[in-house]
Amino acid sequence: MAETITLNGATRLVGIIGWPVEHSLSPLMHNAAFSATGLNWAYVPLPVPPNRVQEAVLGLRALGFRGANVTIPHKQAVIPYLDRITPEAQAIGAVNTLVVDPEGAVWGTNTDAYGVLEDLRAHGVSVQGERVLILGAGGAAHAVAYALARQGSHVTIANRTEARAIQLARRLHAVLPGQRFSVIPLTREALATAARSHSLLVNTTSVGMWPHVDASPWPEEVEFGTIQVVYDVIYRPRETRLLQQARAAGCQAIDGLGMLVHQGAEAWRLWTGRVPPVDIMWQAVENALDNQ
Repeated sequence: MAETITLNGATRLVGIIGWPVEHSLSPLMHNAAFSATGLNWAYVPLPVPPNRVQEAVLGLRALGFRGANVTIPHKQAVIPYLDRITPEAQAIGAVNTLVVDPEGAVWGTNTDAYGVLEDLRAHGVSVQGERVLILGAGGAAHAVAYALARQGSHVTIANRTEARAIQLARRLHAVLPGQRFSVIPLTREALATAARSHSLLVNTTSVGMWPHVDASPWPEEVEFGTIQVVYDVIYRPRETRLLQQARAAGCQAIDGLGMLVHQGAEAWRLWTGRVPPVDIMWQAVENALDNQ
């Protein structure tokens, strides 16, 4: 096992801004990577109330932080206080990673899109030219839909509030005018029809997340049709009810832990300028989940 990092005056700091952050696996994941590579860095949780976001962003610069991750509910709230954001973050409408450059400027990007694509590649899933059905139209859906559409997928968004799905489709079409986006209601009938013409299903809703492990966003009586791969961004539990349904139907079923690891690894690379030890990061989060 890698040795624990000893903090001293030369330790470089990064962290995670959110409210709350006690549940986050990111400190375990990043600190395991720092320890394994011998870097004198430390990753700390930074609980920030919603009314203190501006102070938190300014504080990163003042306290000499090299960067931070941003989680719920601050992914949009940090944007007005940044010196700039990347085109990816602009398109997705959310920032999940902050970098403080040597001049003290704080810029934001979004590594969630990278995370889901890298995880799909790692599982041998090709998305170019495929028809993808995304359940949900929230923050995770923005990143997933952008990532897949940019790779040439035809994206269909299904959401209970259809107006939110339409808003997301219009936003992404403005950014990626050459790509096709469709919207359907999140109903049994609409899903049954879509299942006959799509190859990849991605759940970005929270349905099925612990402690509601018996719930699924996919109706039990609806067949998966031409869907070959089912990806659930949830990783607590690792095997959601949706993934159980998918496996029973003969689909490839993938949980969201890889998206967490790969988005974190990309942030780690941006901060340190080094190749991240992805296998160490995987082991850290898997061990943490196994011990819960």
